[in-house]
Amino acid sequence: MSDSDPDLREEETGPSAAELEAAGQSAMFGDPAPPPAAAPAVPQRGSAGQAYRVLARKYRPQTFSELIGQEAMVRTLANAIARDRLAHAFLMTGVRGVGKTSTARLIAKALNCVGTDGQGGPTIDPCGACEPCRAIAEGRHIDVIEMDAASNTGVDDVREIIEQVRYAAVSARYKIYIIDEVHMLSRNAFNALLKTLEEPPPHVKFLFATTEVDKLPVTVLSRTQRFDLRRIPAALLAEHFAKVCALEGVEADGEALGIIANAAEGSVRDGLSILDQAIAHADLDGEGKVAASRVRDMLGLADKSAQRRLLGHILAGDAKALLAAVDEQYALGVEPLALMRALMDLVHRVTLAQVSGGEPDAPSEDERAALADFAARLGAAELHRLWQLLLKGHDEVRTAPDPLVSLQMALLRILHAAQMPDPGKLARRIEELAARGIAAAPAAPGTAPAAAPAAAAPQQSWAVLVDEVDATGQLRIAQMMRDRVRVIELGPARLVYQQADNFPDDPAPEIREALLKLTGKRWQIERGTGPAQPSLREAAEAAAAAEDSRIRSDPLVKAAFEAFPDAELLDTPLKAAAGAGSPSSGPPWN
Repeated sequence: MSDSDPDLREEETGPSAAELEAAGQSAMFGDPAPPPAAAPAVPQRGSAGQAYRVLARKYRPQTFSELIGQEAMVRTLANAIARDRLAHAFLMTGVRGVGKTSTARLIAKALNCVGTDGQGGPTIDPCGACEPCRAIAEGRHIDVIEMDAASNTGVDDVREIIEQVRYAAVSARYKIYIIDEVHMLSRNAFNALLKTLEEPPPHVKFLFATTEVDKLPVTVLSRTQRFDLRRIPAALLAEHFAKVCALEGVEADGEALGIIANAAEGSVRDGLSILDQAIAHADLDGEGKVAASRVRDMLGLADKSAQRRLLGHILAGDAKALLAAVDEQYALGVEPLALMRALMDLVHRVTLAQVSGGEPDAPSEDERAALADFAARLGAAELHRLWQLLLKGHDEVRTAPDPLVSLQMALLRILHAAQMPDPGKLARRIEELAARGIAAAPAAPGTAPAAAPAAAAPQQSWAVLVDEVDATGQLRIAQMMRDRVRVIELGPARLVYQQADNFPDDPAPEIREALLKLTGKRWQIERGTGPAQPSLREAAEAAAAAEDSRIRSDPLVKAAFEAFPDAELLDTPLKAAAGAGSPSSGPPWN
C-alpha cells in the first residue's frame, strides 16, 4: 500500500483534460468547442521528446462528463452531493474496463475540490485546476490512498488502514481510501475492516472497486452504497472511438470502429487497447488508416461477405462449396470458433431483421440487402432451428481436439438438417392432402364388413366367467380357457365347446375342476360340433386388426404415409393386442 502510484504520475505527463479543453479538444465525449486564438498545440502521438502513452491511459476520464455510459450513477452522485447525503463507503462494480477505478478517483476529486478560488465545496463538477484536483489526478495527494487488494490481501494491510483512519486529513476535506479489486481481501481482512467500515470517522470515505461482487461478504455489501456500472453499448463505444481517432489525427472507417466496439464487449479500456493495436497495424503499411479489412485480419474475424456466402451454401445444400469456403477462411487465418460465432451472429441479425419488419440495421447497402433477402426466404422456425444447430456446433468446436474438423462436420450436419422439411409446413401439407381426399381410398376388394356380434351374450358371459377363474388365482387354467375354448353353448353349469388348437390333450377336466372351485357346482363340459364363437384370444386379435385397419384407412394417416413412404406405424392395436379381451358384465355363476 502506498500514498501514490508512479504509473498514475506518469500518466499525467501529457496534456491534462483542462489543457485539452483549452485547446478545444477535450470533448472526447461531446462536440469540441472552437479553440482560443492562442491555444497551445495538443501533442500528438509520436511527438518528439515525449514517451508514448497508450490510448487507454491517455484518455482516462478526468471529469464525470467524460465518463460515458454511466449517466444514472452520475445523476445519483450529483443528487447526493447537492443534498449533502454522502455515504461513508461506496462500492463500484462491473465488468473490466467500464470505469470503476476512474469513477473512484473522480469521486475523490468531487469530494475534495475547493474550486479555483479555494472556497468551493463538494461538487459533481470538480474544477480540475485547484491543488487537490491536480494532486489527485497526478496520484500524489497524501490524503487519497490507493490500495490494490490483489497484492495486499492480508489482515496486516487492513490493520494499517484502521490505524490511519484515526488521524484527520492533512490537507484535504476527506481522507479517502480507494481499494481496487476488493474481493481479493482475505476473510480475516474483511472481518478486521467491518467495524471501521460501519462507523468510520466523519473525515474518512471508503471507495471500493471490484469485478466480482458476488465474492464480497454480505456484511460488507450491507455497509456500502453500491453502484453497478453498466457495459457500454457498442454504438456509444464506436462514437467514442471516432472522437479519439479525431484527436489522434487518425483516419478510421466507421465499419472498422464498429468491429472494434463489438470486440470490446462493453469495455472502454479493452476497446481503446484494440484501437491502439489497429492504429499500429495500419501504420505498418504506411497508410495511417484504420480499415475494416485490416481490423478483421488483426482480430482473426471472418469477412461479412464470407459469412453470407457460407450461410448461402448451407441453405442451398452445396456441401462442396461449403467446405471450400471454410478452407478459404481458415487459410486466411480465421479461427474455426470465430467462424462459427460469425455465423451465429449473422443468423441472429437476420432474425432481428425479420422480427422488426423494418430496414435491417447494417453499415453497407449490400449487407442490408442480404439480410433482408435472408429474412424473406427463411421462416421463423427455420431460423430458430439454425440457431440451435449452430449453438450445438459452437460447443463442439470449442471443446474439440481438432477445431477445423469439428467445424466442417458441424456445418455439414447443419446443411443436411436445413434440407429437411419444416415440421409445421409438413403438417399443413398433410392436412391439405387429407382435405382434398387424396388419401381417402375405398376399402380393399374382398374385405368383408364387420359381422354383427351374433350370440354376443354367451361370449360376454364366457369372458366374465374366465375373468372370475383368473381372479381366484388359477391363472394358467384361465389363460387356457381364453386361448383354446370356442363356445358352442353356455348355460347354467353346462358348457359345450370346440377346441381352438391342435393340442392332443383334453382341457375339459381342468376346466371342470376350476369351475367347481369357483361356483361350488359340478359342470357338464363336453366337446360338440356346429357353429361356435371364436376364442377370446381370436376375438381380441380380430378386434385389434379391425381397429388397426380403421386407423390406417384414416385420410390423415394415409396422407402421412404418402408423404413418408418408409414411415412405420408404432404401437398399433394389433401389436398391443393381448391374449384376451376386456372383461364384460354378465350373470353371476354361483
